[in-house]
Amino acid sequence: GLVIDGRTLEHVLHDSLQNIFLELTEKCRAVVCCQATPLQKSVLVKLVRSKLKAMTLAVGDGANDVSMIQVADTGVGISGQEGMQAVMASDFAISQFRHLRKLLLVHGHWCYTRLTNMVLYYFYKNVAYVNLLFWYQFFCGFSGTSMTDYWILILFNLLFTSVPPIIYGVLDKDVSAEILMELPQLYKM
Repeated sequence: GLVIDGRTLEHVLHDSLQNIFLELTEKCRAVVCCQATPLQKSVLVKLVRSKLKAMTLAVGDGANDVSMIQVADTGVGISGQEGMQAVMASDFAISQFRHLRKLLLVHGHWCYTRLTNMVLYYFYKNVAYVNLLFWYQFFCGFSGTSMTDYWILILFNLLFTSVPPIIYGVLDKDVSAEILMELPQLYKM
């Protein structure tokens, strides 16, 4: 791992040392920056996102972490003694730092699988409906005649666009939470 303080980070973030710093950080399992200013935190996250093309996760608990949380791909705010500014600026909020593991490994895994399956579902739903309209146009000689009443179309979209995602989002769990916590390598899948 690499531990770097705010004064050293200020020198490293200049253009001449950025590439060397990024090469060093790629070889480390963890990089911890302490006593950094809010501007340094956000610049560091921007640097990692732009130069390394990596997805970034920022975790903060106070007002000094807001800019870093907003710049990151995913921001997690921890509600605590320093106020609620980080929570208000974040994508996800947790009450204690120890909940971060479950948020990432369990809920992150479930959310990813649910979203990918729902995208496939929406493609299927739209292909089925457009295919039906396409073949109907052959039947009516491409006259532009409406195949269904508007209320049927609204009902179709209501039933096939809102109800299945809600049911699927609530009930689908491909792997139990206990197994996901025991085997963190399942997150990579």
